[in-house]
Amino acid sequence: MSAPAPQSRIEIMRAFVPASPLVQHLGIELAALEPDRAELRLPFAPSVVTLGDVVHAGAIASLIDTAGMASTWAVDEPAPNLDGSTITLSVEYLEAARGQDLVAVSRCIRRGRSICFNDVTVTESAAGRVVARGSVVQRLG
Repeated sequence: MSAPAPQSRIEIMRAFVPASPLVQHLGIELAALEPDRAELRLPFAPSVVTLGDVVHAGAIASLIDTAGMASTWAVDEPAPNLDGSTITLSVEYLEAARGQDLVAVSRCIRRGRSICFNDVTVTESAAGRVVARGSVVQRLG
């Protein structure tokens, strides 16, 4: 019998995001995943608040990092291994995110042999205001 073909990176990411303990803890949901693009949602909940109805900056940074990772892996090619890591994460907080679900859209804008560059925009789902932007550089093994 021959060994099963390795899963593609995008298939691995579809399974990984919902199974990640941190993602589960924050309540992040994978809304869409297609080549070089990921969309994730962070539902508003008291557990992601810093004060009042303001979403904690760390929760937003985690959303950006996870979205960048997802768009890095959103490619239909075999994954020889599960190696990968964030090299850099840069976040710009444009205004307070208040009392609404957040949506992060990440696009892989440059894909090298092992290094991928991603731009991420975070908006409030109801108001549509951009509340944060990020840059995520990921290494694939």
